[in-house]
Amino acid sequence: MALATDFPRPVVWRPRRLLITRAARGFAHGRAIAARAGAAGVEVIELPGDRLTLDLPDDQRRAYAAAKATLAVTVAPPSKRRLQPIAPSADWRVDLAEGCPAHCSYCYLAGSLQGPPITRVYANLEEILAVLPDHLGRGTVTSRQRARAGEGTTFEASCYTDPLALEPLTGSLSAAIAWFGRWQAEAQLRFTTKFADVAPLLALDHGGRTRMRASINPPAFARFEGGTAPVAARLGALRQMADAGYPVGLTIAPIIAAPGWESAYGTLIDDSAAALAGARDLDLTVELITHRYTAASRAVLESWYPGSSLDMTGQDRATKRTKFGGEKQVYDAATMRALRGFFEARLATALPAARLLYWT
Repeated sequence: MALATDFPRPVVWRPRRLLITRAARGFAHGRAIAARAGAAGVEVIELPGDRLTLDLPDDQRRAYAAAKATLAVTVAPPSKRRLQPIAPSADWRVDLAEGCPAHCSYCYLAGSLQGPPITRVYANLEEILAVLPDHLGRGTVTSRQRARAGEGTTFEASCYTDPLALEPLTGSLSAAIAWFGRWQAEAQLRFTTKFADVAPLLALDHGGRTRMRASINPPAFARFEGGTAPVAARLGALRQMADAGYPVGLTIAPIIAAPGWESAYGTLIDDSAAALAGARDLDLTVELITHRYTAASRAVLESWYPGSSLDMTGQDRATKRTKFGGEKQVYDAATMRALRGFFEARLATALPAARLLYWT
């Protein structure tokens, strides 16, 4: 097996422009982000107020591209700092940013976030972290479930973003990891990523209170994950984090039941096992998430990626009601049984020490 250092250099996202609001400039963290961006050659635009003004082209495709190339530094309002449950992943969702620079043609954010797909990062990081102690022991997932009680109260940082993708400019993830490392409590920060530049995280005093998960799919489905790191690089980064003492995990998502899926995912699981073989004191979890979409997200995704071959025709699908009263399309019962049976058996053979947290 290749060593982690043998993998290609990580993909690093660099926006074309950074917008920073007046309020964000009042925070040292916000000013530092703008300074890093400027030093990296990114155009920095200081807005006169706190409203994001976007001069986007009328053409939908060009407007999408311009928005995706924009990073905005804003201030998270009190509503964003009011933590929400995020089962089955974790007790609470904590947002360091909102939006993602990747170009995944299955992106669930397409149906969750409103407006142009710019990425917003929050300047008031200290205020965001300051509310976390109030939620200690008050969640309903790891705080209450006996099977996951060893994780303590968990805080998910990847619900609406990929924090590692933004880390070279923001430093927010490093700051959060260090904060959890100093927090003498039964708590854990969690993030999942399709990127691989973990170098800034390796020497941090994390105290074992942050779990990185690599979000992976077979290379055969890489065409659905534009702008992300190669899967081999993600697995190499995961090994580096494990060697640095972090608890780690695999987020196999979204599981796509396309022709040849058994062979593709079997190889992916074997590659994951090879990448982690021999890691000392390995603390490994697995999360399995099948592909799903809503009518709204499909409409947005088809406008963003009109040439995508991702199947959203409704074949082999069933309608499932969401907790908010909406509807989403999931795989039908027969497909779900086949997928779940395969993954549970293959993981038990290839990664017997891994803990399967959930299937959805």
